[in-house]
Amino acid sequence: MPVPGRSGSSRALSGGAAAMPGRGRRGRGRAAGPQQSPAPAPAPAPAPAPAPGCALGPARFCPQCGRGVEAAFRFCPACGERQPPAPGEAAAAAPAPWQARSPAAGPGSGSSSPSGASRPPPPRSPSLSPAAKRGSFSPRKPRAVAAVPFPEAEVLEDHGKRRWRLGRLLEHGGPGLMYEAQSASGACPQKQRFSLKLDAKDGKIYNEQNFFQRAAKKDTVDKWKKLHSLPLLGIPNCVGFGLHADKYRFLVFSDLGRTLHSILNDGVRLNEKAAFQIVVRLLDCLEYLHENEYVHGDITAENIYVNPEDLTQVTLAGYCFAFRYCPGGKHVAQREGSRTPHEGTIEFISLDSHRGAGPSRRSDLESLGYCLLKWLCGFLPWSHDLKNVEAVVEKKEKYKADVTCLLRQCFMGQRAIPDALQRYLQQVMALEYEEKPNYEFLRQLFKKPLEKMKASAYDSVAITIVP
Repeated sequence: MPVPGRSGSSRALSGGAAAMPGRGRRGRGRAAGPQQSPAPAPAPAPAPAPAPGCALGPARFCPQCGRGVEAAFRFCPACGERQPPAPGEAAAAAPAPWQARSPAAGPGSGSSSPSGASRPPPPRSPSLSPAAKRGSFSPRKPRAVAAVPFPEAEVLEDHGKRRWRLGRLLEHGGPGLMYEAQSASGACPQKQRFSLKLDAKDGKIYNEQNFFQRAAKKDTVDKWKKLHSLPLLGIPNCVGFGLHADKYRFLVFSDLGRTLHSILNDGVRLNEKAAFQIVVRLLDCLEYLHENEYVHGDITAENIYVNPEDLTQVTLAGYCFAFRYCPGGKHVAQREGSRTPHEGTIEFISLDSHRGAGPSRRSDLESLGYCLLKWLCGFLPWSHDLKNVEAVVEKKEKYKADVTCLLRQCFMGQRAIPDALQRYLQQVMALEYEEKPNYEFLRQLFKKPLEKMKASAYDSVAITIVP
């Protein structure tokens, strides 16, 4: 299939270079001519009229569809999405963050971690688009004020007037904070647990809320499960959302459990059975997302949840980088540089994301392949290069063109390379930007070896973890 816009040349805008703010482009000086005798200065020639519609060029790009949007626009004329505020506006409107105490502080200091044997929240991977890397690539989007931890027992009220009491802080360090929460309005049993995600009002959580309202309503998910005869589908059930103190936005989910990242940090090693079960469940999730016009954009163990109290429950969460790749059924063009490069977790994001193109279906599947490879081998060839994003990109390009070499480098002859993994990577790495994957073929690659193990992808995941 021919792929439109493969060249990165779409970033150049006719006649618009001088008018694009924040580009940092340096003008070339001209050599001065010989001095002339004084003469009346001629009237300056009027500047040529800009070509209609393109002279100034778009000052930024829509984070949803990737189309150019004028700086003064508040909504994208192509897809209708609300645009983030301009840098000056964000700086003026950003409130001073509430100065919270450390979640590791003692009970008397307003700690957000309970006393006793509670587990401190694991920090997220340092590879998640650090400011030092991301900030130097694109000045288009302002950086929202980071959320700071709240003390336990803080009560938040959502748009439906339901109240939620914060419990212990589960995750921090990435886009947003994840808490345990309980209903404080009497609408739910007191022992029922929920997961509450909180971030700055205009942070990435706004994109996540938009995704859930548009593409992941409970009725839509239930209808999909029934249509495809799925016993389980790991799309989070968002039961509420709202604003707190006019500075923070929050989302409330049915209890998600623990991140796979935190489980692996406890020293748990995934065997082939557990890894293949999780991959099949994630392929179900990705097919649902892709058929509903979205890609996830940040597949990583930090966004995969397993519930210790019900090991059949595997959930794909973390939709801060979700991208509407097919608005209205029309696939976006492949335009490198149309978005902020390297968005997501550096270790696992696709080459499309590295290059600043909107992620597509193949991007999610590429990221899932990197995750599976690391779960089984413990490392990737670029795992030690995460502070040098150019080195990561170079190695991903090299190994995407030579899957056999990638597998040999990771397994190093220590054990047999799983045939399912090799065939999966070969299929995924060969996909074109707009090509629709054969999800059932990919699932069967892992279901068949599971059948030989007398297991199902929808059984309890074959790992032992504690709540």
